This record gives sequence, C-alpha cells and structure tokens, in this order.
Amino acid sequence: MAINKNHEVEELGGTRCAIVEKNVSQQRADFLAHVLRLNKYTVVVEPSPAPKAAAVAKPGTEVPLLQVEAPPAFTVAVTDVTFNPINAIFGRLLKTSGGQVVTLSYWQQKEATPNDEVPYFDYKDSIEQQR
Repeated sequence: MAINKNHEVEELGGTRCAIVEKNVSQQRADFLAHVLRLNKYTVVVEPSPAPKAAAVAKPGTEVPLLQVEAPPAFTVAVTDVTFNPINAIFGRLLKTSGGQVVTLSYWQQKEATPNDEVPYFDYKDSIEQQR
C-alpha cells in the first residue's frame, strides 16, 4: 500500500516494485531504465494495461463499439521498494554516465545534459536571462 501518490508499490512480473512512472512511451521508458540502471537499480519495464473506454448511450439505443488503437504504454519500476523518484532527484542521489547529478529538467527530458549549477527553483529565470 502506498504511503502517498509519490510512493507507489505494486507487483510487476511476480516481484514487488516501487513504481517510477506509469503509462509512458517506449522512448521515455528506455530513458528512465538507462538512468536507473546506471545508478545500480534493478529495473522492471512492463506494458501498461490498456485504458478502458466507456460509451454512454440512452437506454434502448444501440451504440457501436469503437476500437481506438492507443500507442503502447509502459510502467517503469525498480525492485527497491524504498525508492522514491522525488526524493532521488531532489536528494541528488542519481548520477548520469558522466558523473553529473541528475536534475529535474534532465529527468523530465527538457535538457540533454544536466546543469547542476542552476538550482531547480531558479531554472526558469536562468532560461529567460539567456534569451
């Protein structure tokens, strides 16, 4: 049972795992798995269940069932159930392959390389000054 929404624990592939992110694209899942494996975590990537679509109709009318093809989505998790992505990022616990600290912008894939010199709360201001 999760302590809060930021610390979810589920069973994936028969193993209890801490959920990192749900319903992510293949590209995002690959990025997260790469960063987490660099930091010595055992990563589990499973396909997310397809979202349920509900059709609402008036009683006595027939509604055709629409088949909507959703892009594949994945759930990324680690086997360390104490892992919390928020604490890992802001606690400066994750590193890149170059030894730099993973920043929030890097984690969110807003920048290609982490810039640890600018605090996350000043990040928006520093971008505006560069323009």
